[in-house]
Amino acid sequence: MPVQRVTLITLGVEDLGRARAFYAALGWQPAEEQEGVSFYQMDGLLLGLFGREALAKDQGRPGAPLGTGAMTLAQNFHDRAGVDAAYAQALAAGAEALKAPEEVFWGGYSGYYADPDGHVWELAHNPFWPLGETGRLDLPKT
Repeated sequence: MPVQRVTLITLGVEDLGRARAFYAALGWQPAEEQEGVSFYQMDGLLLGLFGREALAKDQGRPGAPLGTGAMTLAQNFHDRAGVDAAYAQALAAGAEALKAPEEVFWGGYSGYYADPDGHVWELAHNPFWPLGETGRLDLPKT
């Protein structure tokens, strides 16, 4: 079994209903919902939404102030138009604009927004990392 893998990313959210509504407005559909948690099937992994207080308790540190913004989740797109469309859709769904998509120093095009709980998402087009038809990113072999 590969050591370098992630199978589940869980985001702690203040209001699960609000978080579910935000991701639904992006067109995301949960693969499974239980009381207090939603799971979204991604390409080879799951993204979970879980109440912050419940997540801290589950981690064995009840009452811990779980923060946001210290990491970035990213979606890459086939082209700049895809980035622009996804950015506009996120803002329309209630995201906070952090940085509008623009050409960046590494030769690509990207922008950032924060979801209603402050989780930061980057939307990017990287001409050096081509995506498969489904949007899967596998780094080119050198």
